[in-house]
Amino acid sequence: MINVQNISMQYGPTLALDQVSFTVKQGEILGLLGPNGAGKSTLMKILTTFICPLSGSAKVGGFDVVEHPLKARELVGYLPETVPLYSDMRVDEYITFVAEARGLAGKKLEERTNYVREACGLTPVWKHGINELSKGFRQRVGIAQAIIHDPKVLILDEPTNGLDPLQIIGIRKLIRGMAQSKTIIFSSHILQEVEAIADRIVIIHEGRIVAQGTRDELTTLGGITGGKKPSLEELFISFLSAKKG
Repeated sequence: MINVQNISMQYGPTLALDQVSFTVKQGEILGLLGPNGAGKSTLMKILTTFICPLSGSAKVGGFDVVEHPLKARELVGYLPETVPLYSDMRVDEYITFVAEARGLAGKKLEERTNYVREACGLTPVWKHGINELSKGFRQRVGIAQAIIHDPKVLILDEPTNGLDPLQIIGIRKLIRGMAQSKTIIFSSHILQEVEAIADRIVIIHEGRIVAQGTRDELTTLGGITGGKKPSLEELFISFLSAKKG
């Protein structure tokens, strides 16, 4: 469903992405793990056609994000790191606005609106102004706008940012449930989040992929010996240290 081949991106003298390649299958959840500034958000902006890569190619549902950006956008729901909310609107008004912009109308609009209200836990604030919401509720509104049109691909940049522990558990369940019919990429710098949700993990550091695979495959690649299975934190440190070396 997603195919990234040798993507590079540069901001002035800074190489943000360097020959990044990976694929994501239908129904798979891919976790992008890396420290702040590793290149995760830049990669997501390329996949969602916000920016064009310096070189390489990326396809979403078979559509090249540079040659056919509108076709790619139709397939994608996107939660950016900073959610673009309109603070002068109510929650219900904003969700309806996004849904109509996505081409929803009539019964379909009503069905999807009701779904995201329940799935994202927005019922208590449905008629509230967005400017009144806590950070956690703003994040949930951001997730709702990303899934309102029932996209085939979800790209989520730090989806549990600002949520309390119970809300995080709820969003984890929501993401896992949606994976049955969607392809999902989500980024995080929190190891526990990636380990709890992802089927496969891509570890990125300083713009390069330093490891990728399932949890068990990363254990094999890490080459950490000494009896018990290494934690993801130990593997993460090992891969980043190897990159520096």
